[in-house]
Amino acid sequence: NAAVDAAKNAFDSFSKTSKQERLDLLKKIRTVTSDRYEDLHVAMTNEMGAPLTFSRDVQADSGIGHLDGFIESLEKLEEQITLTNGDILLKEPIGVCGLITPWNWPINQITLKVLPAIATGCTSVLKPSEFTPLSAAVYAEILHDAGVPAGVFNLIHGKGEEVGVALSRHPDIQMVSFTGSTRGGISVTRESAPTVKKVTLELGGKSPNLVFADCDLAERVDASVKECMANTGQSCDAPTRLLVEKSCYDEVVDLAKKSAESISVDDPTKEGDHMGPLFDKIQYDRVQKMIQVGIDEGAKLITGGTGKPDGFEKGWFVKPTVFADVSNDMRIAQEEIFGPVLAIIPFNDEEDAIKIANDTPYGLAAYLQTGSKERADRVSRRLRAGAVHVNGGGFNYGSPFGGYKQSGNGREGGDMGIEDYLETKTLHNG
Repeated sequence: NAAVDAAKNAFDSFSKTSKQERLDLLKKIRTVTSDRYEDLHVAMTNEMGAPLTFSRDVQADSGIGHLDGFIESLEKLEEQITLTNGDILLKEPIGVCGLITPWNWPINQITLKVLPAIATGCTSVLKPSEFTPLSAAVYAEILHDAGVPAGVFNLIHGKGEEVGVALSRHPDIQMVSFTGSTRGGISVTRESAPTVKKVTLELGGKSPNLVFADCDLAERVDASVKECMANTGQSCDAPTRLLVEKSCYDEVVDLAKKSAESISVDDPTKEGDHMGPLFDKIQYDRVQKMIQVGIDEGAKLITGGTGKPDGFEKGWFVKPTVFADVSNDMRIAQEEIFGPVLAIIPFNDEEDAIKIANDTPYGLAAYLQTGSKERADRVSRRLRAGAVHVNGGGFNYGSPFGGYKQSGNGREGGDMGIEDYLETKTLHNG
């Protein structure tokens, strides 16, 4: 209640700041973030096990990249629009925002929520994952040192079932933005319903990756496997279902095996492009269970499997694992495993590939590998996902991120990320 009260009290004055004042504040945050960059990436390595190189070059970099995207979006934001009928639309901050973030991409998710709140004149209460408090604390220091006014940003720690529920229920919070599991998103939506607050959700995924025979197989399969295994498979948009055209299926299986076996596992405090451990014992046990499920379901284990890699008996290390001959109704093809486990599924033709790709309750991302521009355009338009990555096209800061179906609603990042924190008021002048 104290954090929400502080945010509520600060809203009256902060919501009246000019766009230029908020732009200047975001630019100051960028300067201080750059100064504290090492502290951010070291904190994430220590708390969630991302290898140093990955936490620095990818995880921490997102804190700068998203900030640049929001600065660009705020610069071009029109806060007042006159319609052709003479009415005036005002874009106004929605109010006090409750922000709930996960452990797997700590700073990425914090910046996607905190920064658009500040950019639009909202105030906020952030509850990061109770398992990754260090990076959130560093980011709170960054905001303080950048001159964010008292009460505009508030940080509270605690368990989701306690603090997260309290934020969702609180009558003085006008919006909740949640990133996490689909189960958690359902809970937030349910708890928020009595106060009819706005809820935006970025949830789970089981992203398909369609490989057609006309692409550069060696290049695209290697990149696809490594994309799946990045962050030890602990990414909601990881391409964990590799759908392969039958005419090149055997070749792709061999290439995927070779690629997975080229991934080294090592201590996250070392520099390098190796894979670190899973986050904790709960996640380790879940991944081990699902690998065994795949074996029991009759999928063909190509490489990896249960148990720890040789020489890594301590810590929650796992083997990069690839299954072939998977059918899309198997649990390893339908359930989010959140680990370095790839399921290879054959398809007959383009129509069959699209059908299999969309046969999932999720719709966060999809991936497509083809040498045909016409096919790339045709297929990507039919994939039911919030983002489609074509031939290795990566995420660009400033573009919207979010999902279809049970992967959530709303969009984070750039223009649409700003819009989520705004209300629209219509002035009908006489």
